[in-house]
Amino acid sequence: MQKIKKAIVAVAGSGTRLLPVTKSMPKEMLPIVDKPIIQLVVEELIEAGIEDIIMVTKWDKKPLEDHFDHSWALENDLEKNGKMDLVKKIKEIADMANFVYVRQKGPYGNGTPVLSATSLVDDEPFIFVWGDDLVKSKVSFTKQMVDD
Repeated sequence: MQKIKKAIVAVAGSGTRLLPVTKSMPKEMLPIVDKPIIQLVVEELIEAGIEDIIMVTKWDKKPLEDHFDHSWALENDLEKNGKMDLVKKIKEIADMANFVYVRQKGPYGNGTPVLSATSLVDDEPFIFVWGDDLVKSKVSFTKQMVDD
């Protein structure tokens, strides 16, 4: 069996069940202690051996995309202030995986994120996850799927 290296992450939802907090912030960016939910999801994928993360987004998910990008101005400010531990921490987020973003093409149901990312996975096996789904277990559900 071919090793699974790609994941499609559905993050195009509006978060209406969590209004009003999601009016100005994507639900996937809500913090769990000191990390946004989406980072915990991505870390689980990385732990399972995923290298390419395809996030299926929509127009208002820029904060999510920015979270996984380098922030040169912030990195420079932190370096100038001698906060190298924080520089390292935020650089690691951007370097965790290869991140690709594709816009969801319509609100047609749970299969739409997969259809929107089809050309990026070709005939390869992939993992599909929701960007706001956390499961507490000793061995992550993603690792269990990849290992079985």
